[in-house]
Amino acid sequence: MSNNTGLDKIGIATGNHLNIALTTSSDPLSAIQEFQNVNGIDADTLKIALPFLDLHGVKRLTLHLSIFETIRDKLLQRVSELANANDPSSIQKLETLLDSSFPAIKNKDIRPVCMAVMKHLPKVKEEYLKQLLEDKELYQEAATEVKRQIWENNQVLFGEEVQPLLAQYLQEKERSLWRHDNPGLSFFSVSPRQRRQRPLLTRLLEMVGSSVTLYNMVLHFLRTLFLRSRDTHYCTLRVELLMALHDLEYNAICSSDSCHKFTWCVDACVREKTVNTKRARELQGFLDTLKKGSKTVGDLSIVLCEPYAMNIVLQSVMKALQHCVTTETLPRDNPDLVLLCRMTLLGLNAWEIVDSNTSVEPKLDPAFFTKFLAYMVSLMAEDQVRYFTAKLPGETVTPPPLPPDMYATWISRYPLASVIAMYYCLQCARMKDRLAVAQILPTLIHCEGERAYSDTFLHCLTSYLVHMKEDFQHPEFCTAIFDDFFMPAMSRENVLRHLLRLLIHVHHKIPRPKLDSVLEEISSDKDMSDQVRTTLDVLQEKMSTHEPSPVPSPEKLDSPLASVPAPTPAPHR
Repeated sequence: MSNNTGLDKIGIATGNHLNIALTTSSDPLSAIQEFQNVNGIDADTLKIALPFLDLHGVKRLTLHLSIFETIRDKLLQRVSELANANDPSSIQKLETLLDSSFPAIKNKDIRPVCMAVMKHLPKVKEEYLKQLLEDKELYQEAATEVKRQIWENNQVLFGEEVQPLLAQYLQEKERSLWRHDNPGLSFFSVSPRQRRQRPLLTRLLEMVGSSVTLYNMVLHFLRTLFLRSRDTHYCTLRVELLMALHDLEYNAICSSDSCHKFTWCVDACVREKTVNTKRARELQGFLDTLKKGSKTVGDLSIVLCEPYAMNIVLQSVMKALQHCVTTETLPRDNPDLVLLCRMTLLGLNAWEIVDSNTSVEPKLDPAFFTKFLAYMVSLMAEDQVRYFTAKLPGETVTPPPLPPDMYATWISRYPLASVIAMYYCLQCARMKDRLAVAQILPTLIHCEGERAYSDTFLHCLTSYLVHMKEDFQHPEFCTAIFDDFFMPAMSRENVLRHLLRLLIHVHHKIPRPKLDSVLEEISSDKDMSDQVRTTLDVLQEKMSTHEPSPVPSPEKLDSPLASVPAPTPAPHR
């Protein structure tokens, strides 16, 4: 066993005691014999077996270690039984055992018993927690259940433990958005339940446990980081953490969060991939019952700000606008559309609401419905007319006209108008409407706050454009995509990453002069990061190994009628 002096604190003689006995005794052999008699295992059955073990060359140290480990295992088993009993008398026995063993916690052989007892105690004495905190080795070996009790009174230490997980979470989100091996919507294709089962979130849940205090600390960290960086992935983690705790039925935490029910309803919409009328009524009920100046407004805005919720709400806005086209109704007369716009505006203003701590819900401008959305409905109606016209033989399809100045004013000044224009463009790309995409995409460079160059939008855009690869054979389409949209923002690394992702999957369909021009522009950047350079190498390798599909030759008909001459038409009479 260890020679650590922790044993003498609980009345067990150590090597120091033997050293003193040998140095103060005139008969060392007698001193050793006396030490063994006093400190050896006092069992008559064992004394009988000792000569037999000596004959087999079993050392006394080996014997005592084996007996000690057996007793320790039995004790650990008893600790587990007392913990499972979950009654006051069992807890009291565990506390008594800890009081008698903790002084020797620095002894590595006894330490597992101390750690096991503390793990199962609902409340460890403050003096014991303080000693764990002061000793780095003891702190590292302590169970998470014990560390929680330390973290609850030490926010700085808890922040140091959580910070690497938060940084890793952001890296995983970025990799999901930038990955070029999958041309699909890999970011939004993962269900909420699958996202909540990732190891990183599982580790964070383990750290928080059922502690309301630690949960509120994590929310404080996420809010602070969101204010500092404006990164909406922190909002996603806030939602995922709450819903994961909901799945685990940690009711104490869920009931302490004022936006739990609202978050659950939004999460249900994400699962169902739409905001139907029933959910809309539930969400409106939450928003309408908010008291003026309530701090809950900031929490609700964070829930709506996260990319998955914003994506579903805006997709539902597109469906509501399409419903206006079908039913020939005005946008202002559609209550579901009004609510969806209200939710979108609240999410878009999350940073301002949290930063200013005003807790005031932003108001919708009536002109937004009567002017901007009315124009968007007319655009969708024209798209439908053009779609059916293209199916008629002999009809010429005319490209859509340039958007009016009113449209440019709205998307350049109002975030809500910007994101609706962006999702209209995504809808056109999903429908493979080449003319509409070529007309509307270049206008998005004027969106308020350069929102069209956000990672989530570019991820969706490039995914849909990959499925329009045949349209890249049209020069005007390439001009709209590359020259008018991507090239003006080439200095931004995230834009370059998404452009390379697109090129990896459609390069073989782009006219060679245009492709060379784009690659020359990309390669001119001497300060590109290693990650971007690696992706560029992947693109160039794909280009060098690509083999054009062979042009199919006309199939020869193996028929005896092929050699029969065609009959001569009868003369007209």
